[in-house]
Amino acid sequence: MLSIKDLVVGFHHHEVIRGVTLHLSDGEVVAILGSNGAGKTTLLTAICGLVKVTGGSIVFNGLEISKGLPTYKIARMGISLVHEARWIFSDQTVLGNLMLGAYYHQKKKEILKRLDYVYDLFPILKERKNQLAGFLSGGEQQMLSIAKSLMSKPRIIMLDEPSLGLAPLVIKSIFQSIRSLKDEGMMILIVEQSVAVTLEISDRAYVLELGKITLEGSASEIKSDPKVIEAYLAV
Repeated sequence: MLSIKDLVVGFHHHEVIRGVTLHLSDGEVVAILGSNGAGKTTLLTAICGLVKVTGGSIVFNGLEISKGLPTYKIARMGISLVHEARWIFSDQTVLGNLMLGAYYHQKKKEILKRLDYVYDLFPILKERKNQLAGFLSGGEQQMLSIAKSLMSKPRIIMLDEPSLGLAPLVIKSIFQSIRSLKDEGMMILIVEQSVAVTLEISDRAYVLELGKITLEGSASEIKSDPKVIEAYLAV
């Protein structure tokens, strides 16, 4: 379980995250909704130790991880971030990227099992395994970014705008894969501008505005809230 309480993150004397409290339980998909600049990406990067926490706490499975714990140790605990920038190595092959995702697995048998797993989830990556990642389409690069994170066998995967810049059919495929991860019981924290499709696969959601949680509830409650409909769902 991931538990965040009264979290504060700031840069240059400016608070970006201001007292956020939320939790993520085993097998849950939780959505973080909000406009650009609300602090969503900062929240995810704080969880994995990429930015400094200046107040509050982040506890994962009973262990405090927000007091200077390095990112690589947080990753080894089972928390993985798929950043909106995708963070793939464009001059490496698809297979090379996936192997880098499994860099701290020592047993070849375990790595091969993870490769089979991600190839089942994203068959196109198996077809493209010897191709340079920089020549993949945007959708294929997003699949590779997710698959690379999954190679580390995370307990929590955090997805930052997984549909960004993708065509509707590709978005549908990406979300089908996310649904598969949910069905397997993985904990998923997702930041996404495509609110309607995100709430379809989420158990609960939080609305983040100017660094503060202004609304929280089940996905169905959030989806029917008049303010959410006006801000995110109105056609």
